[in-house]
Amino acid sequence: MSRTSPRTTQVFCASTLYGVATLAAAIDSDLFAEPDRRVLLVFNNSTTPETTPSLDQMPGFEPLRSHFDEVLSWNEAIRPFHPGSWTPRADDIPLFERYLRLLWGLGEDRVELVLESIQVTPALTVAQLFTGAPVDVYADGLMSYGPTRNKLDPLVGTRVRRLLHLDLVPGLTPMLLTEFDVPPAVVPTTAFLKVLGELTAALPDLPVLPDDAALLLGQYLSALNILSPAEEEDLHVRMMRGAVERGHRSVVFKPHPTAPARYSRALETEAAKLGVDLTVLDTPVLAEVLFEKARPALVVGCFSTALFTASTFYDLPVARIGTERLLDRLTPYQNSNRVPALLADAVLPDLESRAGEDALPEDELNGLVTAVGFSMQPQIYPSLRPAAERYLSKQFRQRTQRYFKRKRLTSLGLPGGIPERLAFLPRNATARRVVRRARALKKAVRR
Repeated sequence: MSRTSPRTTQVFCASTLYGVATLAAAIDSDLFAEPDRRVLLVFNNSTTPETTPSLDQMPGFEPLRSHFDEVLSWNEAIRPFHPGSWTPRADDIPLFERYLRLLWGLGEDRVELVLESIQVTPALTVAQLFTGAPVDVYADGLMSYGPTRNKLDPLVGTRVRRLLHLDLVPGLTPMLLTEFDVPPAVVPTTAFLKVLGELTAALPDLPVLPDDAALLLGQYLSALNILSPAEEEDLHVRMMRGAVERGHRSVVFKPHPTAPARYSRALETEAAKLGVDLTVLDTPVLAEVLFEKARPALVVGCFSTALFTASTFYDLPVARIGTERLLDRLTPYQNSNRVPALLADAVLPDLESRAGEDALPEDELNGLVTAVGFSMQPQIYPSLRPAAERYLSKQFRQRTQRYFKRKRLTSLGLPGGIPERLAFLPRNATARRVVRRARALKKAVRR
């Protein structure tokens, strides 16, 4: 009697509607082989998931549901632990894999994983639990253009077969997971726009928005401890003033779903002063839905991915604001928001049309991102040092200085740090030994 091969179950993990739309477009484009079963595993990573609706409860999800045989909840599986912090002990991994296979009816299925943000929990946890499963990673936004956030365990990294991403910045190659020679694969734009059109059609109750309005995108940066609440309110006010200076008298503000109500009130006060017609959109929908429904005359934001979908996919005018301060505030230097903020600053036009803020040439962008990526993660990408040195020796100037920290360049011995005649010191073994001895002597004297 011949043995039958095990079933194949694909487990797609997502925490945002945007991510699920990307997955649906990839499925429609036949980027995944046909399995026996497709499961969508939903992550709710909000600070208080008990009071925040998960993506499968959000308006517009229904058209996406049809791409999967079943929708499961990671939060329910690991309750009462939080998805962002829970990881099993190494000795417990086989036990938890058996538990999940029983809970989700996987049995002896061959599992294939499709994950976002694989370098952090909860995606990393799922990859570690299903130890033998091949992995595809997909990009939910701009972070794939930057380096891998943390050094990834080779037992996980070597299982990744490809990186699926939208072509948000044409001509720029993603850096994520290149340390494992993971090849990128573009999700076709036409398929993504088709999915978004279906999602938009499922939202008949969307408020009627003014024609030719400026759309302001809130990101709730104070929750990330990047800006203070007062600074973020001021950023929104500057967005409105910049739109008004460009001649827009109707403004739509799309706040972040978890942002406090006072952000909207601050804009309402400013709108009254300026005599502007302000609409605050309380319905939690993707910004891309508004691009489909209303075609705003201008889209304004800080470094939201939606600025790039508006410009690249919908051919809408866009403008960024606040990126220079953001780049200065991001800590540590290897903060994964750095490359998305850099791209907004380097590629998109400045809302306030300040001198010296022109977009960088397209042929310079790959070199810039490579240099910043190496500066962020030199231990993960040591082979990129020569490329970073070439870029900095030729292109380190007033317009590009904001993307680097002089202290960081100095510690890495890169051009733009300490004077060139001393640049050998950080990499000189003798110099490092002298410094270590001096520090040890200083400690001994203190005792």
